[in-house]
Amino acid sequence: MTDNISHASRRGLLGAAALGTTWAGARSALAQASGSAAPAMTSATAPVLTRRIGRTGQTVTALGLGTFLTYDAKPGDRRDDLREVMRRYVGGGGRLIDTSPLYGSAEVSVGALLAGLPEEPEVFVANKIWSTGEFLGDESHALASLEQSRLRIWRSSIDLLQCHSLVNAPVIIPLLQAWKREGLIRHVGITHHETSAQDELARLVEGGGVDVVQTNYSIFSRGAENRLLPAAADRGVGVLVNLPLEKARLMRLVEGRPLPDFAREFGATSWAQFFLKWVMAHPAVTSVLCGTSNPDHAADNIQALRGPLPDGAMRRRMVAHMEAISGFGDIGRMPWYPGKEGMYQGLIRGAQARARARLTDGGH
Repeated sequence: MTDNISHASRRGLLGAAALGTTWAGARSALAQASGSAAPAMTSATAPVLTRRIGRTGQTVTALGLGTFLTYDAKPGDRRDDLREVMRRYVGGGGRLIDTSPLYGSAEVSVGALLAGLPEEPEVFVANKIWSTGEFLGDESHALASLEQSRLRIWRSSIDLLQCHSLVNAPVIIPLLQAWKREGLIRHVGITHHETSAQDELARLVEGGGVDVVQTNYSIFSRGAENRLLPAAADRGVGVLVNLPLEKARLMRLVEGRPLPDFAREFGATSWAQFFLKWVMAHPAVTSVLCGTSNPDHAADNIQALRGPLPDGAMRRRMVAHMEAISGFGDIGRMPWYPGKEGMYQGLIRGAQARARARLTDGGH
């Protein structure tokens, strides 16, 4: 590529972080995606980008806070960084947090830390059900999971409850629909994090009865564009996006590389904002979930929630720029969270380590 370049990194951006608390009204996702890009800088006083879930009219911020691994702390561990991450995300205008009982202690951390913020009532909490029951059709484990989640996040009604990774979907989805009618939850959702599941997600969206679908989507993994995103847009189904940074693999690829000069046209001042704004700009996307346990990274990420978004032509230019970088096509073969092998030592990592040790011991 021949674009002029200017250097930008995540480190050192804290002073420029957008920490305003303005809660803006909704903007049209389609207008944001198709409008012309112009040179601009984000500002703490600019309105945050919000989207509506078409089926229900619920407004959420276009950037959500993910909690997989990052919010999974062992009992007794200090959670000061996690508290600060949430403070900066919510203080910067973010109003959507995604968690799950499957995420170790993350659900507990979310409930405890969110309760200490005055903005807590404004935050849309997306939670999940991961349950098979004792036998085919058994709902008892799902009922227990619902009650546990209500206690952990301290809410009588959960904003969004999702069938996690489509586990036991034929039983769980009708149950979620019943809970919505009963007022126990407000939105019914389905999730997965693998491209191979997107056709099944699309089939369920097309069948009706689902308010929100969560899927993986990034500047590298664009398979959701084929069927799932159009299906969601056609039916007014909200789309939550996971893995926008490909489990930190995109960030590792561009580490030490200068940000292209054209990123200034849509207000991106870091690579994280570059990747997040690319996903946000798709007109079918409702909110992009990005997790971190680093307060400085949270302050950087939240800046993607303000200012212009790239239009269609700019998004294609962004893809072309990335495809010209050596190694981009191999991201899928990189290990998760490269360079962060010693991080996220919570309940999940501990259980995985014990399982590996058993396998090793069994081989002797």
